[in-house]
Amino acid sequence: MSEEFAALCDRVWDVLVPARAGYLASVSPHYDEVFHEVAQRTEHTGSLGKTDIAALVVWKRLSAQTRWVTALMSLPDTHVRAVTERAVTAVRDTTVRRSKAARTGRGIIAELPGFRTGDALASAVLTAAAPQRMAVYDQRVQHALNTLGLPLTPTPGRYGRYLQLLDDLLHHHGAAHADGWTARDIDTALYWTGRPDPAPRAPAKSSDGAVTWGFAGG
Repeated sequence: MSEEFAALCDRVWDVLVPARAGYLASVSPHYDEVFHEVAQRTEHTGSLGKTDIAALVVWKRLSAQTRWVTALMSLPDTHVRAVTERAVTAVRDTTVRRSKAARTGRGIIAELPGFRTGDALASAVLTAAAPQRMAVYDQRVQHALNTLGLPLTPTPGRYGRYLQLLDDLLHHHGAAHADGWTARDIDTALYWTGRPDPAPRAPAKSSDGAVTWGFAGG
């Protein structure tokens, strides 16, 4: 690891640690129950079915009114499980680097409708399959990476490169304060870092006529 990248990692961790704390303090502890339930089911079954994928679509707040959903739902659940079982096996393979396991799992899951492009839902499925190893990717994460100066291009193989980037952060010698963190912990910190800034509201008058300012959603 170059000195320049090591210094960048130090700056990134200075952002990630308070961001993770902000996420935990602000997001309902019940929000991830759907994800945890799917992950627990996958732990026992070794695959994900259409019901599991549908639950993750809701969890990720993705649109289900698209053609890929119709194509996916038209497949036999046995076929969907046969594909996801191979992907689950791939991301759980601890004999290979995390990034290679991610790349292999991502390639397998691409066989299903809705998973050929974009990494948001695919990463949710793969993380449910190996929650202690994989991580979720989405537009907020990408925005945070861009803001922090961590390059991640949209060229093929992005999910594998994303996990390699998280691995580099986890193994950075200056990240002792991140002991016990998982790749999933980093993705939630990135998610929180990449959230939109609160939009200012128009000024409003209080009951005594004074002008007050607030923020949308406040």
